[in-house]
Amino acid sequence: MSAMKQPVWPRFLPTAWVVSCATLGPVGRIRRAPGTWGSVAGLLYFITVFADRIGNVGLVLFSLAGLYFAAAICGEAEFRLGERDPGKVVLDEFVAMPLCFIGWERLKAGDAMPTWAIFLTGFALFRLFDITKPFGIKKLQDLPGGWGVAIDDTAAALAACATLHAAHLAWMHWGA
Repeated sequence: MSAMKQPVWPRFLPTAWVVSCATLGPVGRIRRAPGTWGSVAGLLYFITVFADRIGNVGLVLFSLAGLYFAAAICGEAEFRLGERDPGKVVLDEFVAMPLCFIGWERLKAGDAMPTWAIFLTGFALFRLFDITKPFGIKKLQDLPGGWGVAIDDTAAALAACATLHAAHLAWMHWGA
């Protein structure tokens, strides 16, 4: 479990920088549904940085780096804000959101689903799984420090991805 310890390096960063990064600046400070807005930012991040530009391996590698960064920053922000998994901390949603779309090219192949519908469905599934935390995702919040903040969102994104692909397979087999 030593690999799951809170990283030390963010302790040396200014509080304003840590909190601003964890909240994505003003995004996490939106009063209504900051996690949803952080997810919207994550979807835009996927569309502008990853979609049609980088393969699945690159997406996963960038996301692993993002998970580590989010765990470090979100854990430090928790400490400095004096709150456990504060709602305004949305960096975790932002970095997890692209994982909803691993293999998304297969979903749009054969025009089974328009691109906008893939993105909207992935977003909705992510929010559903992030809020309800099924499949043991809730238990992941018990991990130490920022790991508990970031890994549950990663699991929600992977569950959304799996659901997207399962629905696509079902549609191609039985619906088309």
